[in-house]
Amino acid sequence: MGMEMVTFEVTGNETQSDRVTVIVSPEQSRLIGVKTVKVESMPIRKTIHAAGRVDYAEPNLYIVNTKFGGFIETLQADYTGKQVEKGDPLFSIYSPELIAAEQEYLLVRRSMGSGDAEIVKSPRQKLLYWDITSEQIARLEKNGIPDKTITISSPARGIIVEKSVSAGQKIMAGEMLFKIADLSKVWIYGEIYEYELGFVQNSQEVKFSLKAYPGEEFSGRIDYIYPTVDPETHTIKIRIVAENLDLKLKPEMFTNLELLSDLGSRLAIPTSAVLDAGNRKIAFVDLGGGMLEPRDLKLGVQGNDYYEVLSGVASGETVVVSANFLIDSESSLKAALQQFEKK
Repeated sequence: MGMEMVTFEVTGNETQSDRVTVIVSPEQSRLIGVKTVKVESMPIRKTIHAAGRVDYAEPNLYIVNTKFGGFIETLQADYTGKQVEKGDPLFSIYSPELIAAEQEYLLVRRSMGSGDAEIVKSPRQKLLYWDITSEQIARLEKNGIPDKTITISSPARGIIVEKSVSAGQKIMAGEMLFKIADLSKVWIYGEIYEYELGFVQNSQEVKFSLKAYPGEEFSGRIDYIYPTVDPETHTIKIRIVAENLDLKLKPEMFTNLELLSDLGSRLAIPTSAVLDAGNRKIAFVDLGGGMLEPRDLKLGVQGNDYYEVLSGVASGETVVVSANFLIDSESSLKAALQQFEKK
């Protein structure tokens, strides 16, 4: 590789005979680029990346049907994808069943001479139960005769995402005619691995991006963590609520989720300072005078750039964060570690 081979002296620690140290001269440190940092308490943050999928927010889905049968006369909401406002007419329907109920109400009302009599309440209540509005009943009372058709209006602002009716069609009571979705708010489903569950909580902010909008960042909040684990993938589903006033987020879009967890301030060591030796994690502590001492570490949570340190190094000590792999592989430290393992 064109690099000068650097060898280090390995010696026993004079003050702690059960440990070994590696002696690295200033020139050797410069050649291999040794850098160190102090161990201290600092905020640890962990970012979880996951894939997500946009879906309808279920509370904002509305099914339009009627509680009586009849025939569609005119159809104002005549195509899927149409934007409607709350109260907009969707269709008008001719219903012999409804006309009979309206005639019954008028007959009872005339026979009593007052709309306030107790006996009038039953046929009027029947109309209300069929979702005939108070305004429509008032018009019926004013006109004195039923209209041939009655207009059914949209229950909410949204987009018609399903339409299963045409003009002239006979419909049955309870049959789904339209599905309207208010997309001003959407749900995003994601999945995290079970070992990441401890870093996720309700109301946690989530950043996400979509390939459709390069360079643009969106945000939402977790509002539900599902109570079961997928037995095949060992993942847990999470649900995120996101505002969508500009309607950029469309159901079935894929998203890249980024969940940032703030784990608080903890004694930490940079990930670059840790050597993974199988079932052991090791760091080199700078004792001064060019002496480096390998230490076994007990680590806690891993953040983005730091490990939580439970034992092995203390606050204020200095550890090697670069060239520690070279120190391990290009020096006689292997022998030192073998001696270290025997003790």
